[in-house]
Amino acid sequence: MAAENENQVRRWEELMFLYRSALNKMETRISVLNDEFQSFYNMNPIEHVKSRIKSPRSIAEKLKRLGYEDSIENMELYLNDIAGIRIICSFMKDVMIIADKIKEQDDLDVVLVKDYMNNPKPNGYKSYHMVVTVPVYFNGESVPVKVEIQIRTIAMDFWASIEHKINYKYDGDTPPALKAELKECADIVYMLDKRMESISKAMLSE
Repeated sequence: MAAENENQVRRWEELMFLYRSALNKMETRISVLNDEFQSFYNMNPIEHVKSRIKSPRSIAEKLKRLGYEDSIENMELYLNDIAGIRIICSFMKDVMIIADKIKEQDDLDVVLVKDYMNNPKPNGYKSYHMVVTVPVYFNGESVPVKVEIQIRTIAMDFWASIEHKINYKYDGDTPPALKAELKECADIVYMLDKRMESISKAMLSE
């Protein structure tokens, strides 16, 4: 039993190393990509970047929500967002520009796309999600490690942050009236993004 526990601890440490390394590589790529836009295209589409590794508690809770036993094996098999990076853009048009640039990198494999920009969730949530595998060299071999990438505008990120806090407070059972108000706010956010993009185009055309 002690040897089995030791192996589990060892595997957990290895996985956390791999996820941290993959996240570090993606952060560097995004930084280089932003430098490219600024240096060669006179663009600054990325406002800022956030990243995180899910905590053991969050991992266990998500596995439970999905109906799986809390285990390292299930974590590897069924969770795509243990390592996550969020790219916050100025305008809606920038979201797909960044997504397409990431897809062009031939050593990354895109394994999943959820386009909530063109197909928002019923609550009004808009964002562009990708899961990619990032090659990490470990023990003499290249290991593909999953990283979830979320790309959204500043306004969308603000809305999503508030919605997440409300959802957490009510443990996923948000009162209908509050849900309706959040949906109305999501519609306002979309209109704001459209107007700001229109202002940006007008400025560039002068």
